Amino acid sequence: MASTLTERYIAATVRSLPADAQEDVRAELTASIADDIEARLEHGESRAEAEHAVITGLGDPDRLAAGYADRPLRLIGPKYYLTWWRLLKLLWMIVPPIAVAGVTVANLIADAPVGEIIGSVVSTGIGTVVHVAFWTTIVFAVLERTGADTGVTWTPDQLPEPQDPATGRSDLIGSLVFLSLAVAALVWDRFVGFAFFRDGAVDVGVGLGEQTRAVSVLNPELWPWWLGGMFVLIAAEAALAIAVYRNRGWTSRFAAFNTLLAVAFTVGALYLLQARELLNPEFLDLTLGRDDVPGDVGRTLAIITAVGIVGVSGWDAIDGWRKARNHRRG
Repeated sequence: MASTLTERYIAATVRSLPADAQEDVRAELTASIADDIEARLEHGESRAEAEHAVITGLGDPDRLAAGYADRPLRLIGPKYYLTWWRLLKLLWMIVPPIAVAGVTVANLIADAPVGEIIGSVVSTGIGTVVHVAFWTTIVFAVLERTGADTGVTWTPDQLPEPQDPATGRSDLIGSLVFLSLAVAALVWDRFVGFAFFRDGAVDVGVGLGEQTRAVSVLNPELWPWWLGGMFVLIAAEAALAIAVYRNRGWTSRFAAFNTLLAVAFTVGALYLLQARELLNPEFLDLTLGRDDVPGDVGRTLAIITAVGIVGVSGWDAIDGWRKARNHRRG
């Protein structure tokens, strides 16, 4: 005997419900559908047309069953969405750059071809972004369905403080102090030296003792042109900090100028590092030229230094654009 449309719909609805709830839902749906069909029959519709219209109005049986079972038909709902999105953005800022930097250093140390390095970096970056998003989403989807508490609640204490001139003044003073220290460090290293050697050992400090010789870390040949160019970049950074303070915030032009400074510094530093002209040869001989130091340590340190330079400069450029966007929104 063929099943009616109503019987088929009810069976499809209750099949995913707990056993102890199926009979109650079956009885409720049977009575509700029968009442709706009778109401349509009174308006002159045929039974087949009335039954089809009532079933169509009820919609997808799985959606109806989810309503009976109080089961959300979404991956992440509003209760967890903001926490999920904030954590995901934070992880994207941390994990992929670290993974890409690690793969880059490993391939450079292994002396891999340029094409292979680029392919590894791109695949690692994309794969890390996808994996971070996938596993973070899976965790929150499980939390959504189990009803677990993330332990993160919003409080008024999390409201951001409005930017005021005093805060901008503090940023300006901090930037100028840092840049002044950078100039002082470059001058000290050129005319005094930051590395101090005593009886074949190296020590980094600012004081000279008996039988102690100071050696510059940076190549003395960088003076005056290369170090002069560095002083120009530092002066430009100071001028940018003053302009940002006077404007009371970053703009797209400031961010673009900051990016230009970061690129100029990176290109110059990497050129000198590749040409083996960045560090003082005497300093390298005294530190890496000893018998107990493996021969490839210098190359490894140069690679790590290059990755560090690119990473710091890249973050500085990105931070400028981020501040400009926040100022525009504010």
